[in-house]
Amino acid sequence: MKRDPSHTGAVATAPSDPPPDDPRQPVVTIEMVARAAGVSPSTVSRILNGTAVVSDAKAHAVEAAIARLGYVPNPVARGLAGGRTLSIGVVTQSLDSPFYGAALRGVEIALQAAGYSPLFISGQWNDREEQRCVAVLLARRVDGIILLDARLSDQALLELARALPVVVTGRTLAAPQLASLSFDNFLGACQATGHLLDLGHRRIAFIAGAADHQDAVERQRGFRHAMRARRVAVDETLVVAGDYSEQSGAQAIEQLLGRGAEFTAVFAANDQMALGAMLGLHRHKVAVPQDVSVVGFDDLQAGHFCIPPLTSVHQPSHEMGQLAARAMVALLSGERADLRLPEPRLIARDSSARRRA
Repeated sequence: MKRDPSHTGAVATAPSDPPPDDPRQPVVTIEMVARAAGVSPSTVSRILNGTAVVSDAKAHAVEAAIARLGYVPNPVARGLAGGRTLSIGVVTQSLDSPFYGAALRGVEIALQAAGYSPLFISGQWNDREEQRCVAVLLARRVDGIILLDARLSDQALLELARALPVVVTGRTLAAPQLASLSFDNFLGACQATGHLLDLGHRRIAFIAGAADHQDAVERQRGFRHAMRARRVAVDETLVVAGDYSEQSGAQAIEQLLGRGAEFTAVFAANDQMALGAMLGLHRHKVAVPQDVSVVGFDDLQAGHFCIPPLTSVHQPSHEMGQLAARAMVALLSGERADLRLPEPRLIARDSSARRRA
């Protein structure tokens, strides 16, 4: 016993057992569990990793010792012991994009559920920058790399997959350590164009994405195919280049109206350009959809809450992220990553209406 100097005659005694969250509480080790269960530490480790072939009695003894001692496995230590860091590199094209933001959230949720942590990095739509991103992630010794709409060539991706598991979206590739997820941008664009044609529109302006984006190429191809299939000529003066940003959508409308182009509908290759186009039309006092109908692509949340709500082709960006992460976990487990994205579907809202006579 020891007298408390601040109180005459008072006696202070330390508790015999520190509380569970006290830093002085001894750390329970795998060796302590092994001694309590009467097995070797390696047996405990194999049971925890699910690789042990032991009797039920031994397995129950280990489980009982873990429960009694309060042993908590260290996932980082277990990962390092197995030659893994339990981290996955994720290369996106733009961290501030609403489309990729939803996809990254899907990746994060699915990876965390499997015990992995994502490391996000942006390639900024530049193949050289994307190569640098991959080099940085390799230096961090990630267990695998997910690339959202990769800019790297097919050959570069196949080479990368020889070093570690790779999942890529927006591409169709097959290799032992590589899984790919592709969305049918062509079909989605056909649906969007067909919707406007069904509403009686024939002079349809098309705001294209950058020509070096494969999804943008497929969306323009779908637009042209749907027009030809209905025997409607594409007026090339109504095809304007954009860069997937809201600003480029507004600028496209300025170009069209500035040269007196006549059109009753706009199909923008993504929602961000569609929202910019709606703003451009509003500035010129052109009513949507009374004067001009507008259709986008991606079905972003922002399109649900604009006025009027935007008709768009639904692309499941959040689900795409989740599926890419699940494909990665499957590859790391030595399993086949046979996952598919759902087909596109048009969501008709108030920004599109039948052409007025």
